[in-house]
Amino acid sequence: MKKAFSSLPVRLLFALALGIVFGRIFSFGVMKVVVSVQYVLSQLIMFCVPLIVIGFIAPSITRMGNNASKMLGVAVIIAYASSILAAFMSTAAGYALIPHLSIVTNMENLRELPAVVFQLDIPQIMSVMSALAFSLLLGLAAVWTKSTLTCNILEEFQNIVLKIVEKIVIPILPVYICATFCNLSYEGMITDQLPVFLKIIVIVMLGHYVWLAVLYLVAGAYSGKNPIEVVKHYGPAYITAVGTMSSAATLSVALECARKSKVLRRDMVDFGIPLFANIHLCGSVLTEVFFCMTISKILYGSLPSFGTMVLFCLLLGVFAIGAPGVPGGTVMASLGLVTGVLGFDAEGTALILAIFALQDSFGTACNVTGDGALTLMLTAYAEKHGIEAGN
Repeated sequence: MKKAFSSLPVRLLFALALGIVFGRIFSFGVMKVVVSVQYVLSQLIMFCVPLIVIGFIAPSITRMGNNASKMLGVAVIIAYASSILAAFMSTAAGYALIPHLSIVTNMENLRELPAVVFQLDIPQIMSVMSALAFSLLLGLAAVWTKSTLTCNILEEFQNIVLKIVEKIVIPILPVYICATFCNLSYEGMITDQLPVFLKIIVIVMLGHYVWLAVLYLVAGAYSGKNPIEVVKHYGPAYITAVGTMSSAATLSVALECARKSKVLRRDMVDFGIPLFANIHLCGSVLTEVFFCMTISKILYGSLPSFGTMVLFCLLLGVFAIGAPGVPGGTVMASLGLVTGVLGFDAEGTALILAIFALQDSFGTACNVTGDGALTLMLTAYAEKHGIEAGN
C-alpha cells in the first residue's frame, strides 16, 4: 500500500476521491476554509509555472544544440512531428465529438461557493508567454554563441527548479486537487459531468491505438519493411509502461523488446529508444489536447477557437521535449500553456491535472510503443543515406 501511494497519479486519484466525498458532506462554514486553502495553493502553483517553463525548455534547447548531429536532427524532427500531428488529430476529434457528448453547461442549479476568507496573492515573476519567449531566445542564443557558462547555469537552474517541483509543488498537488474537487463536488458539477469524464477516457484510449496504427503504417511504408516485426515484440514494454507510468522506468524493457526485432538496426535501437523516451510523447500530447478541449466546454461553455488550438498544439510539442524531467509528465510541463494560451483558471488547471492522471499509464504506454515505429524510421533513414552502423 505504501509503495502504491508513492506514485503521484495514485495520490492524485485518492485526493480526487476524497475531495468528491468531502464536497458532499462539508457545511458552508467548513467550505470557507477549503476555498481559502485552494486559493492560496493555486497562487503558489501558478507562481512556479514560469520557473518550470524557463527551467526545462531552455536547457532542453541547449542540450540538443550541443549534441547536434545529422541523426539527432532527424530524430528530433520525427518525434516532434509525431507529437504535433497526434495533437492535431486529437483536436479534430475534439471538434467532431465533444459537441455530441451531452455536456451540461447550464450552471444555474449549482450551489454557490463561499467567498475566499484569506486571500494571499503571489504574482508571477513574469507572464507565461514571456517565460516561453525568454526560454526559446535564451536557449537558442546560448547554442549560437557556444556559451558553455550559460549552458551550465541553465543546467544548474533546471536542477533548482526540479527540486522546487519535487519538494513543494508535487507534495501540495494532492491537497490542491482535493480542495478543488471538494469545491466542484459542493457546487454539484462533478455529479453532473461524471459520465462525460468516463466517455472521454475511453475515446482517448481509442485515439492512442489509432495513432499507433498510423505511426507503424507510415514507418512500414517508408522503410519497406513489415512493421509488425517491430510491434509484435512490444507487449512487455506496453504492460510495463502501464504499470510504472514512466518512460524512464520502462526503458530497459523497451530496449530489450526493440532488440528482438529483425528489422531494426542495433545501433539505431541503442541510439533511438533512449532518445525517444525523453522527447517523444505522442500519447500524452494526444490525451492532453482532448481533455483540455472537453474541460473548456464543461467549465467555460465553449471549445477553444481553431487558431488557439493550433498554437497550443505547436507549442505543446516543444514543451513535451522537457516533460520527462518533470514529475507528473507532460501536463505538469505544459501548465504554462494551459493557463497562458487556453486561459484556464484554477479549477480548469486542477481538472486537467486530475483527469490526466486517470489515464496517465496508458498515455505512457502509447509513447513507449510509438518509439518502436520511430526507430524503424531512423533505421530506414540510415540505410537510405548510407550511414554505416556504429557511425
